[in-house]
Amino acid sequence: MLANFLEKSKPINFIIYLGLFLCFFFIASITTYFSDVFSWIKVLDILGLLLLFFVIFFFFNFITTKNKLTFDHSYAFFIFILISIVFVSKLLEFNVLTLLLIHLLFLRKIYSLRSSKSVIQKLFDSGFWLGILFILEPFSIVFFILIIMSVVLQHKITIPSIITPAIGFLTPLIIYFTYLFWYDNIDTFLTHFSFDKITALLIYAEDATIWIFGILLLLCIFSIFLKSPKALSVNNSFKRSWQILIINLILAVVYALLITNKDGSEVIFLALPASVIIANGFEVIHKKMIKNGLFFGLIILAIVGFFWL
Repeated sequence: MLANFLEKSKPINFIIYLGLFLCFFFIASITTYFSDVFSWIKVLDILGLLLLFFVIFFFFNFITTKNKLTFDHSYAFFIFILISIVFVSKLLEFNVLTLLLIHLLFLRKIYSLRSSKSVIQKLFDSGFWLGILFILEPFSIVFFILIIMSVVLQHKITIPSIITPAIGFLTPLIIYFTYLFWYDNIDTFLTHFSFDKITALLIYAEDATIWIFGILLLLCIFSIFLKSPKALSVNNSFKRSWQILIINLILAVVYALLITNKDGSEVIFLALPASVIIANGFEVIHKKMIKNGLFFGLIILAIVGFFWL
């Protein structure tokens, strides 16, 4: 059955998941790019987008497996693929995928703080990637809280542990400011600090985004209640990672609500914490019949969401 297949983390599993994603990716790409005229430039764009997706999938799997955010199964990767399928039509832009990739590079450093090796370097790198994110999308500054909470939960609060990510954050900003100053375009830099009026949440009601948003949150809340008693009962590295995952989810929701230029693609920032949290919730369920029902339900929801969005 499906649950037995997902409990394996062999290469064939990931090939099948990627094949499933490719089917919907090409449907969305053909609909978006070839609705009028065929062009080889468009073909190159599609291949470039596909390459970015594969890099994103690689880093997602690397983060979850390297930092042991789940047991040895492919639940999280499968759920991440389903979320990507739902939002693939909104993600067919290089700037959106680039933002998501940088966000994953930032999270890679955050979750790697579970290890006490090269902590200062990881903190600098996390601040550096967040600084680049801030240049691209100023509201991503909310994720600086995640750095602070990771230090609080995984290590001790010290002057170096607070100053280092701040220096990392300021480094790309100083380079960016110098570049704009050279070309006498400082006003562009200042706009990053004048936050516009927050766009109403009603923008999500224009399509099925608000429903997908709500379903993801409900599944996460359900999984948090299932997993937390067991995860928080033992004082180990996973307990701290679980707390960081929950904080990450909350901040991703705040980011999606705050961002000015809402188009639905920002909900994908929930994808990593949501897929890992949901996967951990499913781990607690022992009855295969219930698991199979839930996984088949997710597949149906993903397909409906893909054609509904």
